[in-house]
Amino acid sequence: MEKFCSIWKHTFWNGVGDDLHYRIIEGGQKSTWLSSFKTSSQRRLLTVVLQGAAGVGKTTLAKKWMLDWAQDHLPETFHSAFYLSCKELGRQGACTFAELLAKKCPDAQEAGPQVLAQGQKILVVIDGFNELRVPSGSLIHDICGDWKEPKPVPVLLGSLLKRKLLPKATLLVTTRPEALGELRLLVDQPLFIEVEGFLEADRRGYFLRHFEQQDQALRAFRGMKGSPALFPMGAAPAVCWVVCTCLKGQLEKGEDPASTCRTPTSLFLRFLCGQCPPAAPGNSPAPRLPTALHALSLLAARGVWAQTSLFDGQDLGRLGVSESDLRPFLDGKVLQADADCEGCYAFLHLSVQQFLAALFYLLDGAGPGDSGSCAQDIGDVRALLSKEERLRNPSLTRVGHFLFGLANEERARELEATFGCRVSLDVRQELLRVTRARDWPFSSRADTRELMRCLYESQEEALVREALAPVKELVLHLQSERDLVQASFCLRHSQALRSLSLQVEKGIFLENDGIFLENDRFWEPGMWAERSQQDHHALCRWTELCSVLSSNENLTLLEVSQSYLSHSSVRILCEQITRVTCNLQKVVIKNVSPVHAYRDFCLALVGKKTLTHLILEGSVHCDSMLLLLLCEALKHRRCNLQYLRLGSCSDFTHQLNDFSLALKVNHSLQSLDLTASELGDEGVKLLCGSLRHPNCFLQWLSLENCHLTEVCCKELASTLIVNQRLTHLSLARNNLGDGGVRLLCEGLSYPECQLQTLVLSQCSITRRGCQHISDFLQGDSSLTHLDLSLNPIATGLWFLCEALKKPGCNLKCLGKGMQALWLLPPVFLLAGPGVCPGQQPEAGGPGPGPELLGAERDHRALRGPEAEIQPFEELRLRADESSAQTQKLLKEVRDSNPKLNIDCKAAQAASSFYGEFPFFTPQDNFPVIY
Repeated sequence: MEKFCSIWKHTFWNGVGDDLHYRIIEGGQKSTWLSSFKTSSQRRLLTVVLQGAAGVGKTTLAKKWMLDWAQDHLPETFHSAFYLSCKELGRQGACTFAELLAKKCPDAQEAGPQVLAQGQKILVVIDGFNELRVPSGSLIHDICGDWKEPKPVPVLLGSLLKRKLLPKATLLVTTRPEALGELRLLVDQPLFIEVEGFLEADRRGYFLRHFEQQDQALRAFRGMKGSPALFPMGAAPAVCWVVCTCLKGQLEKGEDPASTCRTPTSLFLRFLCGQCPPAAPGNSPAPRLPTALHALSLLAARGVWAQTSLFDGQDLGRLGVSESDLRPFLDGKVLQADADCEGCYAFLHLSVQQFLAALFYLLDGAGPGDSGSCAQDIGDVRALLSKEERLRNPSLTRVGHFLFGLANEERARELEATFGCRVSLDVRQELLRVTRARDWPFSSRADTRELMRCLYESQEEALVREALAPVKELVLHLQSERDLVQASFCLRHSQALRSLSLQVEKGIFLENDGIFLENDRFWEPGMWAERSQQDHHALCRWTELCSVLSSNENLTLLEVSQSYLSHSSVRILCEQITRVTCNLQKVVIKNVSPVHAYRDFCLALVGKKTLTHLILEGSVHCDSMLLLLLCEALKHRRCNLQYLRLGSCSDFTHQLNDFSLALKVNHSLQSLDLTASELGDEGVKLLCGSLRHPNCFLQWLSLENCHLTEVCCKELASTLIVNQRLTHLSLARNNLGDGGVRLLCEGLSYPECQLQTLVLSQCSITRRGCQHISDFLQGDSSLTHLDLSLNPIATGLWFLCEALKKPGCNLKCLGKGMQALWLLPPVFLLAGPGVCPGQQPEAGGPGPGPELLGAERDHRALRGPEAEIQPFEELRLRADESSAQTQKLLKEVRDSNPKLNIDCKAAQAASSFYGEFPFFTPQDNFPVIY
């Protein structure tokens, strides 16, 4: 142990351990944990888990704390610390636990009993738990408590974590996040610490220490910070070293480092090529260099697919190379001797290994199967990009990014010039085939973000243009400035895009309050100025993204929802909307902040001749000025708006006179949705005055959940008689009652009424209301679609069946989402003339199952010749509570009666069957997550 301490003190990487940051995320406090390493009187059993990304310093921090533990030495006790490297032990065969400890501490084998007795004085570091290659869940079941029983190393480590071995020892485990699920099953009440690595100030300090000239250091640091993809990787000290190494040479030559920092691919390509400068004109690179590069990339690819980062001399021998062949890469630290495992090698950082693994797919003759048995365990490009493989092996995600980055023709030529190798771009066509709309294996918003990252990494416009050529709809969830940068680059080259949905998370744009909190602290003046500069960069990228609205003539649908914007970002978006070349036809603005953004959007849309559909939902309920602007837009001579939805508009009644006047002036509006607006009975009466005006062209009207009662039904009934253009009316979720239904039916019974669809779901209608509806249905009614779902009508269905049997009934579709199938056999709903509906069902009939009321007997009426003369064309039933027998009967009905459309979707209490207005046409297919 003393030898280890002395060696580690001298090899500590430039004081990196002192700069590493970590935070308790579960199970305790930082001060309590640190104090446990400064005293030998600890009595509490403790398991500590250091988690973090690759290379952020988990191992460094663990070894530093080992020094603290060992230096607190008490001569009268067996006080020691053991370091167990999982990536090293994973290559070892079965052994006993005593042999495992003796390998790390020869004194431990003789002091076995003392170790057991003084277990609380022992620290065991299990480094790299994620490197254990065992089937999921196997460590839980195979447990060993015998020191002398030979077992595979993973079993011994699992038993140690389960405290079957050294039950009183303090355990310190390091792992990457992807292995936390398995680890949690083994440890009991652990203390979880997230290792964050270098924070921004630490990275800046590292650059200042690396460069001799401060101006060069700050310029290099700004170059890395300006790359949203590269800067987060700087939390790993090794990545900071790579950046400094690459940029130092460029700055000394007077070159601009911006291109090197643009993407991780450009950085690691510069780093790799820097190991072997291009040969002089007329000269060729070293003859063994292409072979060595091929072997190195093959080694990296095999390691990524096998999820290992440690290689020995036998691994090199199988590739046909020796240490001397790899000398340029060893001297440049691309590959280096492992500090913990003698005779083994590891790449400088996981990202370097992933970059070289991607390079394997491009080197000519390096495809799987071309390198013999060494490449047989490496998946092809389709496997590399598949979601299933990436879930099993998260490292493949970044390999995919690098592969897109290396598919750039300019980068391929640089590799050929530097190493004298042949780079094949055939993989480029394979990438394009995989990213085609029908082949790309992703379907969620997160996967769309992944596609943007891959295409951005390529930095090749032609590749992005070809990949996005078939894409017509995109749903983008912008969670960081990195997402914004990548999306803006890609959308500029997507000319086929027709519909775009945006969701912008908080923090991308600078808030307009002047002061805000981040990580529970206020911004300081200097930090505020720096954040303002970052906001400037974000707004530049936002401008590029929004420019697609005016540059893409095919883009006709825009949705901005659940978004945190700023005044500047809203102004930029509205500026693009107002341009003549912007051809937006449908716009959706939902739950957007700041509140005044709705006014800006409304002003931008005034006089927009192409706009036909508009949805405003969210903060419209508290902005009366917005409603005034909207009225002006409706009255504008160039207004062609056909569909308007105002969601949750509480101040609507105060502007109702202006709105009514706008309806009389406007000749284009056909559909109006005022769902959840606080109209009330008095507001509806005012609205009906406009609806009865001869210049009102409304055809669809939704007053769902508008606090209406029986009082307003007389006005509505008279409106239905006068306004013969109105064909669809939704009054769902209003307390109309049977009295309101009676008044409505009086209007519906007039021959002048042309209403075709009536939605009365959840309107407190009972059996008596059904009788009123039955009476007018038996007359010469124009009504073809009726929704009575979620009403306690009980045996009122019997009255409806009586009406359905009449030859004059024009009803084609009866929405019955609230009733379970067992309340009414199918023949009751489809009874044509002369078909007896059978026994009247009782209210609250039996549940689902074989005892359906006459279903097995009466389904013949649906299949027989008489079914062809019944008036129904569509039957909607709730399928989530129907039995297998019912499903079988319905299948027989479909097969024998093709004219009948049976819709067996699960019932939804919050929506009616006919409550959706025609905002999205069939050809829109929006929103679609690509």
